[in-house]
Amino acid sequence: MSTAWRDLTFVRVDTDEGLTGYGECRLPNRTADLLAYLESAKHRHILGSDPFRTEDLVQRMFRDDFVRAGVVVGCAIGTVEMACWDIIGKACGQPVYRLLGGELRERIKAYANGWYTVERKPEDFHTAARKVVARGYRGLKLDPFGAGWYEMERAERILSLDIVAAVRDAVGPDVDIMVEMHGRFSPAQAIAVARELEPFEPCWVEEPVPPDNLKALKKAADGIRIPIATGERLENKWCFRELFELEACDIIQPDLSNSCGILEGRKIAAMAEVCYMMVAPHNVGGPVSTAAALHLDAVIPNFKVQEYFNDFVDEWVKQTATGLPEVDPADGCFTLPTSPGLGVTLNDDLVREHPFEDRFFNLWDQDWNRRQQQP
Repeated sequence: MSTAWRDLTFVRVDTDEGLTGYGECRLPNRTADLLAYLESAKHRHILGSDPFRTEDLVQRMFRDDFVRAGVVVGCAIGTVEMACWDIIGKACGQPVYRLLGGELRERIKAYANGWYTVERKPEDFHTAARKVVARGYRGLKLDPFGAGWYEMERAERILSLDIVAAVRDAVGPDVDIMVEMHGRFSPAQAIAVARELEPFEPCWVEEPVPPDNLKALKKAADGIRIPIATGERLENKWCFRELFELEACDIIQPDLSNSCGILEGRKIAAMAEVCYMMVAPHNVGGPVSTAAALHLDAVIPNFKVQEYFNDFVDEWVKQTATGLPEVDPADGCFTLPTSPGLGVTLNDDLVREHPFEDRFFNLWDQDWNRRQQQP
């Protein structure tokens, strides 16, 4: 399914006993590759599997193909694994979080993303941020840096800082601001920018350097005095291992839909807990992937906050499934799904009304934040 700027892939898994499970992911600019892999994996690994044997299915998809799984295979595994947990919960008559040890919390704190589809001007960000807090959110994230890469011209850096200042002024001192860097900067530039952000007291800076060199992240972390969040582009627990060993961040952001699913997310969170790191799952998806994240959020001791897009971008996406709780305007939190499985039911007809169009989304285009249709 395509929106103006993102492709969402839904997987439906039916059992011979009449149960149906749903999974979902958003894989930027590689959805066609994902669909091709799923078609081959369907016959090689998925059909005929026991949905209760999720570990066996994940092992076969991850290990047995021999070539190591990248993000495409990680998304395929995660999406199918979600659907299996949905089936398991329905078969047991329980929400998934009850099968993962039970809920530690009944309300899941959320923060808004995707709300700044405006001109890159401080006054426009100020107005947009006011709408976020009016909706009840107690946290919001933004990337104010335009199409910056490695270094920024002085004028661009000043504009970016002015945008963050405008957002802090709009939301006041009691709302969390998360500053997204999208892996844009060299370590030296990330350190310099983070120092200039300190007066605005951001909750974290996210992905300060590209994700491919964790030693460079460690170099940046040694000079940044704001908490660092990262991990959305790491695909499994092995990818996170070096991050934990280097102690190169404070908050991890696994995306369940591209890091091999709910149980893998639980394992990664446990590894982070040993390092006293918090978990703020990444989520740019629709209602199914959001529901999966809420089930993980409920059961991990080191949960911090949940990312959510769909109150401000492509709101119709929320209608593609029923059962997902809304963010409560009273406190900016989700309640937990209460129905068996993931707790959501996909509207297949609405999904078919928005067929796959192979969108290309480029964070280094000018005005990328407008999230307008790109061919």
